[in-house]
Amino acid sequence: MRRLLLSNDDGVYAPGLKALHDALEAHAKLRVVAPDRDRSGASNSLTLSRPLSLTALENGFYSVDGTPADCVYLGVNGVWDERPDLVISGINHGGNLGDDVLYSGTVAAAMEGRNLGMIAIAMSLCGDRYFDTAAKVASSLIGAADQLSLPPRTLLNVNVPDVPWEAIKGVKVTRLGYRGPAEKPLAIEDPRGRTRYWIAPVAANADDGEDTDFAAIEAGYVSITPLQTDLTRHPACRDVQDWLDAFA
Repeated sequence: MRRLLLSNDDGVYAPGLKALHDALEAHAKLRVVAPDRDRSGASNSLTLSRPLSLTALENGFYSVDGTPADCVYLGVNGVWDERPDLVISGINHGGNLGDDVLYSGTVAAAMEGRNLGMIAIAMSLCGDRYFDTAAKVASSLIGAADQLSLPPRTLLNVNVPDVPWEAIKGVKVTRLGYRGPAEKPLAIEDPRGRTRYWIAPVAANADDGEDTDFAAIEAGYVSITPLQTDLTRHPACRDVQDWLDAFA
């Protein structure tokens, strides 16, 4: 039976993680390792300043007092004798579209799995109601995962519209859109008169063309975007070299 590692960034008690587990438990041997609390926005950070605690819970899940990447690192890399065949992160409460992937702990958990040699999928629901829809999408993708062939260090970022299953229009392979510049932080005063800052909501879309993940979700389609972990902007290398040569 296929062995799957499930993780997330919303925390080990998040409804999306339970929905994912419940949808897949009849089809695979599951291990769930997730943060002990919400770690949204943790990106790819690893905890290096202290040891981590891995705690077994009554429902069979494991919690970690660390980041999503910590969870996958522990789940894949030697805590258990059997390595998983595939890592699935999610189901996230809210979409991970466009620039979101740079900050997302959901995507980071999948990326850590891919860095450790696993096939990896990040699953997000663009809302907070129809986790069962996203779970069905995940189940259908897992059923075909054995036939998936990807270039090295590639993972799949999957976003699902927050609608009933029967309202899904289909599936589209997309590229990442991107948002405009971030808004200013919101300044507030705490009870002791000190100024604190909330990170502002995401900015409006700057690129939501018809081939983007934004457009697919808006039109009612599941969006699947292959992501690479090589962030090198290869076409710019020649420009940078020319710039350096000008100072020689």
